[in-house]
Amino acid sequence: MPYKNISALLLFLIALVFPFSVSALSPDEDTNIKIYEEISPAVVNITTTTISYDFFFNPIPESGTGSGSIIDKKGHILTNYHVVENAKKLEVTLFDGSKWEAKLVGADPSNDLSVINIKAPPEKLKPIPFGDSSVLKVGQKAIAIGNPFGLERTLTVGIISSLGRTLRAVNGRLMRGIIQTDAAVNPGNSGGPLLDSGGRMIGITTAIFSPVGANIGIGFAIPANTAKKIVPQLIERGYVSRPWLGITGQDISPDLANLLKLPSAGILVAKVEKGSPADKAGIKGGKNTVGIGNLQIVVGGDMIVALDGKDIKNMDHFVEDLESKAVGSAVELTIIRDKKRKVAKVNLTEMPLLRQGS
Repeated sequence: MPYKNISALLLFLIALVFPFSVSALSPDEDTNIKIYEEISPAVVNITTTTISYDFFFNPIPESGTGSGSIIDKKGHILTNYHVVENAKKLEVTLFDGSKWEAKLVGADPSNDLSVINIKAPPEKLKPIPFGDSSVLKVGQKAIAIGNPFGLERTLTVGIISSLGRTLRAVNGRLMRGIIQTDAAVNPGNSGGPLLDSGGRMIGITTAIFSPVGANIGIGFAIPANTAKKIVPQLIERGYVSRPWLGITGQDISPDLANLLKLPSAGILVAKVEKGSPADKAGIKGGKNTVGIGNLQIVVGGDMIVALDGKDIKNMDHFVEDLESKAVGSAVELTIIRDKKRKVAKVNLTEMPLLRQGS
């Protein structure tokens, strides 16, 4: 007889008589189920209507879908900027199937985030808990809930594949600290939450890398800590307050500096906005255009080589360092003009709204 004790025999007989009475769920599956049941009511489906025009300039409504997360009982919903960009109409579908017209509250193209609002009763709104994206580790569990291809509240599971990635926002600015995950993310997931094993939102899914336009295991999410920092500003004023210098510049590498016979690498100022802080500080833009291969460069302007004594690597790092300064603060730009180094003091003002998207 293969059984060494009566307990084993009883368990075998019970399994034969009641084959579905013994749970086959693993602890990991129990966790996934619990998270889905608790968090999916906080995830919404966003339907957008934009207007395009045919050859005869007749308006043609076009629909799109995305995801979002309820963040408070006042009906504020966090999503991607590119989900709601240029939308003429926004509609939100809640977990119970009810549909609500939404209004745009605030947008930050530089971080691809926006906040919309619906006037639903508080009892229908279950806010999602925020996590701390600064303590994430590669290899830990990652769970995405969203609406891929319009399939509402779909759950996918994976891990955090990498941290500290960079992506270009829709306005060309560099987004840093991006989370990479292999949890399946597809069109329609954008704006939905990326969760940890405790059901806390650690990121906002924003993009995929795919040569076929669908998931191949490389998805990206904006860190939750980025959202926590800017969401209050989006709700309060509708935009993110950033310092403004007011120049258009060109990266100049050491090799390019040699070709152009410039004294140093840095940021070559092509244009200075009239009335901007840079203009008031006497920064000079370029006058002539030269071509190097397919590259057109405006020369003759000041070369910015340092910000507050810190050497400049390239335009992306310069913008990042500049935006770490407070609106109203003074910075020192080390420039080269006519082969001479000088320091210009610039009082930064708030970036105009017309510049927020560029």
